[in-house]
Amino acid sequence: MTIAQPHAPQGQPGWALAWRLTYGFLRLIDPWLRVSWRIGALGITARLEVPGRRSGRSRDVLLGLLRVDDRWYIGHPNGPAAWTRNLEAAGEAVIRPSSSISVLVSATRLEPGPERDAAIRATARQQPFPGNLLYRASRRHVMAVGVYFHLEPR
Repeated sequence: MTIAQPHAPQGQPGWALAWRLTYGFLRLIDPWLRVSWRIGALGITARLEVPGRRSGRSRDVLLGLLRVDDRWYIGHPNGPAAWTRNLEAAGEAVIRPSSSISVLVSATRLEPGPERDAAIRATARQQPFPGNLLYRASRRHVMAVGVYFHLEPR
Protein backbone atom coordinates (compact mmCIF):
# COMPACT_ATOMS: atom_id res chain seq x y z
CA MET A 1 0.00 0.00 0.00
CA THR A 2 1.36 3.40 -0.98
CA ILE A 3 0.68 6.41 1.21
CA ALA A 4 0.61 9.76 -0.55
CA GLN A 5 3.17 12.15 0.84
CA PRO A 6 2.13 15.77 1.38
CA HIS A 7 4.05 18.20 -0.77
CA ALA A 8 4.41 21.90 -1.19
CA PRO A 9 2.17 23.52 -3.79
CA GLN A 10 3.83 23.71 -7.17
CA GLY A 11 3.72 26.85 -9.25
CA GLN A 12 4.31 27.13 -12.95
CA PRO A 13 8.02 26.84 -13.88
CA GLY A 14 7.83 29.59 -16.51
CA TRP A 15 6.41 32.05 -14.03
CA ALA A 16 8.88 31.00 -11.34
CA LEU A 17 11.69 31.95 -13.74
CA ALA A 18 9.98 35.20 -14.74
CA TRP A 19 9.69 36.24 -11.09
CA ARG A 20 13.34 35.30 -10.36
CA LEU A 21 14.46 37.45 -13.30
CA THR A 22 12.23 40.32 -12.18
CA TYR A 23 13.65 40.27 -8.66
CA GLY A 24 17.19 40.01 -10.07
CA PHE A 25 16.55 43.20 -12.02
CA LEU A 26 15.10 44.90 -8.95
CA ARG A 27 18.27 44.05 -7.00
CA LEU A 28 20.31 45.78 -9.72
CA ILE A 29 18.30 48.99 -9.47
CA ASP A 30 17.87 48.81 -5.66
CA PRO A 31 19.94 51.97 -4.95
CA TRP A 32 17.74 54.01 -7.30
CA LEU A 33 14.58 52.48 -5.79
CA ARG A 34 15.66 53.43 -2.27
CA VAL A 35 16.30 57.04 -3.26
CA SER A 36 12.92 57.16 -5.00
CA TRP A 37 11.24 55.66 -1.92
CA ARG A 38 12.81 58.27 0.37
CA ILE A 39 11.31 61.09 -1.70
CA GLY A 40 7.92 59.36 -1.84
CA ALA A 41 7.90 58.49 -5.53
CA LEU A 42 7.10 54.76 -5.35
CA GLY A 43 3.37 54.61 -4.60
CA ILE A 44 2.52 51.66 -2.34
CA THR A 45 6.16 50.78 -1.63
CA ALA A 46 7.09 50.46 2.04
CA ARG A 47 10.27 49.45 3.83
CA LEU A 48 10.07 46.33 6.00
CA GLU A 49 12.69 45.97 8.73
CA VAL A 50 12.89 42.52 10.31
CA PRO A 51 15.57 40.79 12.40
CA GLY A 52 17.51 38.04 10.64
CA ARG A 53 16.49 34.61 11.89
CA ARG A 54 20.11 33.50 12.39
CA SER A 55 22.08 36.70 12.99
CA GLY A 56 19.42 38.79 14.70
CA ARG A 57 20.72 41.79 12.72
CA SER A 58 18.13 44.08 11.20
CA ARG A 59 17.39 43.31 7.54
CA ASP A 60 15.31 45.52 5.32
CA VAL A 61 13.50 45.15 2.03
CA LEU A 62 11.30 47.41 -0.07
CA LEU A 63 7.94 45.86 -0.93
CA GLY A 64 4.35 46.72 -1.71
CA LEU A 65 2.15 47.45 1.32
CA LEU A 66 -1.31 46.28 0.34
CA ARG A 67 -4.47 47.65 1.87
CA VAL A 68 -7.71 45.66 1.91
CA ASP A 69 -10.63 46.89 4.05
CA ASP A 70 -8.31 48.90 6.35
CA ARG A 71 -6.05 45.87 6.84
CA TRP A 72 -2.38 45.68 5.82
CA TYR A 73 -0.80 42.85 3.85
CA ILE A 74 2.58 42.09 2.34
CA GLY A 75 3.71 39.16 0.29
CA HIS A 76 6.13 37.52 -2.07
CA PRO A 77 4.66 36.11 -5.28
CA ASN A 78 7.25 33.41 -5.92
CA GLY A 79 7.23 31.38 -2.72
CA PRO A 80 9.42 31.73 0.36
CA ALA A 81 12.24 34.28 0.29
CA ALA A 82 14.81 35.27 2.92
CA TRP A 83 12.64 38.11 4.20
CA THR A 84 9.50 35.91 4.44
CA ARG A 85 11.44 33.31 6.45
CA ASN A 86 12.84 36.04 8.71
CA LEU A 87 9.39 37.55 9.24
CA GLU A 88 7.80 34.20 9.99
CA ALA A 89 10.52 33.40 12.53
CA ALA A 90 10.35 36.82 14.22
CA GLY A 91 6.57 37.23 14.12
CA GLU A 92 6.99 40.99 14.14
CA ALA A 93 8.72 43.76 12.25
CA VAL A 94 8.78 47.48 11.63
CA ILE A 95 7.01 48.69 8.52
CA ARG A 96 7.76 52.14 7.14
CA PRO A 97 5.04 53.27 4.73
CA SER A 98 7.12 56.43 4.23
CA SER A 99 10.55 57.56 5.33
CA SER A 100 9.01 59.57 8.19
CA ILE A 101 6.59 56.97 9.61
CA SER A 102 7.42 53.67 11.29
CA VAL A 103 4.98 51.19 12.80
CA LEU A 104 5.77 48.08 14.85
CA VAL A 105 3.57 45.27 13.53
CA SER A 106 2.88 41.65 14.32
CA ALA A 107 2.82 39.42 11.26
CA THR A 108 0.68 36.36 10.65
CA ARG A 109 1.31 34.17 7.64
CA LEU A 110 -1.87 33.62 5.66
CA GLU A 111 -2.96 30.10 4.87
CA PRO A 112 -4.80 29.43 1.61
CA GLY A 113 -8.30 30.83 1.86
CA PRO A 114 -10.45 33.90 1.26
CA GLU A 115 -8.24 36.40 3.15
CA ARG A 116 -5.08 35.35 1.29
CA ASP A 117 -6.96 35.33 -2.03
CA ALA A 118 -8.17 38.90 -1.36
CA ALA A 119 -4.61 40.05 -0.62
CA ILE A 120 -3.35 38.49 -3.85
CA ARG A 121 -6.16 40.10 -5.88
CA ALA A 122 -5.33 43.45 -4.25
CA THR A 123 -1.71 43.07 -5.34
CA ALA A 124 -2.73 42.99 -9.00
CA ARG A 125 -4.92 46.09 -8.51
CA GLN A 126 -2.61 48.14 -6.30
CA GLN A 127 0.82 47.51 -7.83
CA PRO A 128 1.86 50.23 -10.28
CA PHE A 129 2.57 49.48 -13.94
CA PRO A 130 4.22 47.21 -15.08
CA GLY A 131 4.07 45.12 -11.88
CA ASN A 132 0.28 45.02 -12.01
CA LEU A 133 0.42 43.31 -15.41
CA LEU A 134 2.91 40.72 -14.19
CA TYR A 135 0.74 39.92 -11.15
CA ARG A 136 -2.39 39.59 -13.30
CA ALA A 137 -0.70 37.36 -15.87
CA SER A 138 0.84 35.07 -13.23
CA ARG A 139 -2.15 34.92 -10.86
CA ARG A 140 -2.44 31.10 -10.89
CA HIS A 141 1.25 30.77 -10.05
CA VAL A 142 1.02 33.36 -7.25
CA MET A 143 -2.09 31.65 -5.83
CA ALA A 144 -0.20 28.34 -5.78
CA VAL A 145 3.10 29.44 -4.21
CA GLY A 146 2.88 33.06 -2.98
CA VAL A 147 3.69 33.75 0.66
CA TYR A 148 1.51 36.49 2.18
CA PHE A 149 1.21 38.01 5.66
CA HIS A 150 -1.39 40.04 7.50
CA LEU A 151 0.22 42.88 9.45
CA GLU A 152 -1.40 44.17 12.63
CA PRO A 153 -0.10 47.39 14.24
CA ARG A 154 0.97 46.81 17.84
